[in-house]
Amino acid sequence: MDLGILFLGVSAQIIGAFIAKDEAMCAKSLWFGVLLALVSTYHMYRSLDRALDQPEKTATKMIIRAYVLRYVMLIFFLLVMMKTGVMNPLIFFFTYVICMKVTAFLQPLTHKL
Repeated sequence: MDLGILFLGVSAQIIGAFIAKDEAMCAKSLWFGVLLALVSTYHMYRSLDRALDQPEKTATKMIIRAYVLRYVMLIFFLLVMMKTGVMNPLIFFFTYVICMKVTAFLQPLTHKL
């Protein structure tokens, strides 16, 4: 998934270079979204790996806690971006979501290759 996220980030950067009016803001937002997507996939892997060694009820609680933590962090970063204006929250959010979802859906196909 990591290579897919990076590939989509590079592709979006190339397309954004032609479309964006403020290229620096677009690039910062895009690569921060890619970075958070990479961190989230690693956190997802670690939390699932730890939880699957536990009894069912404990595992369920651990997985839900990790899921909520990832979304709280995403919301926190979005709120900070909206208040400070340092990055574009829309580009950040779409990069995060698209990188995570597209690579997750393409993973079975890429594993066959």
